[in-house]
Amino acid sequence: MTIDPLLVAELALLGVGTGFLAGLLGIGGGMLMVPFITIILGHRGVSADLAVKMAIATSMSTIIFTSISSVRAHHKRGAVRWDIVRRLAPGIVIGSLVGSLGVFALLKGQVLAIVFGLFVGFSATQMFRNKKPEPSRQMPGTAGQLAAGGSIGFVSGLVGAGGGFISVPFMTWCNVAIHNAVATSAALGFPIAVANVAGYVASGRAVQNLPAGSLGYIWLPALAVIAVFSFLTAPLGAKAAHSLPVAKLKRVFASVLYALAAYMLWKGLHG
Repeated sequence: MTIDPLLVAELALLGVGTGFLAGLLGIGGGMLMVPFITIILGHRGVSADLAVKMAIATSMSTIIFTSISSVRAHHKRGAVRWDIVRRLAPGIVIGSLVGSLGVFALLKGQVLAIVFGLFVGFSATQMFRNKKPEPSRQMPGTAGQLAAGGSIGFVSGLVGAGGGFISVPFMTWCNVAIHNAVATSAALGFPIAVANVAGYVASGRAVQNLPAGSLGYIWLPALAVIAVFSFLTAPLGAKAAHSLPVAKLKRVFASVLYALAAYMLWKGLHG
């Protein structure tokens, strides 16, 4: 399998951008990766329906690698609530597999594009407002956390995101300190990614007309290049966060997300 230099450059630039922004703003790269991978695949002759699905699956697969480095940093600071991870993880795995093995394979790419656009639009609004939920209760019992984990895993699998925009507000609403919620969300990204990737590989094995270098719905060239470059630039973003006006940058980035959400909605509505 050969990769042309232009493709490598496009994917490297995407990896640099997503890694830096992840470190700077504490957001996952899926909201950036999915629209751009959709465009890149589309320009290489992949149908719109398949391009959206592969972009979501490939975006999710990069989280396996980024979550490991992120969790190590948070764990050294003692910020990860492993008790919450243990209780949410089983539901996350179940919800992820239901989404990636079942619903994801059944839904058309256009529908997933609309779901993704709405999700990103909502996330951008939350980022723009920078409004934190008021803590009002404690974490639910085992059954409640199983259900919450299932919802987080299911939604994450449909949009190719690590679940932070769902899990962090949920945990802070349950009186988990924000720094613990962010660190714990990073740890939850690993089971979310692994379970969903397993589902994407299994459900995509019989799909026809996959581009070269595909493993189910996952496009391996994009995974390799983006993972390497995002891993290199994430620490630079984290360092820059201490000297740049992050609150203002989040609002600028939210405006970019609105444009990407609009593109994905247009893609879903017009194919």
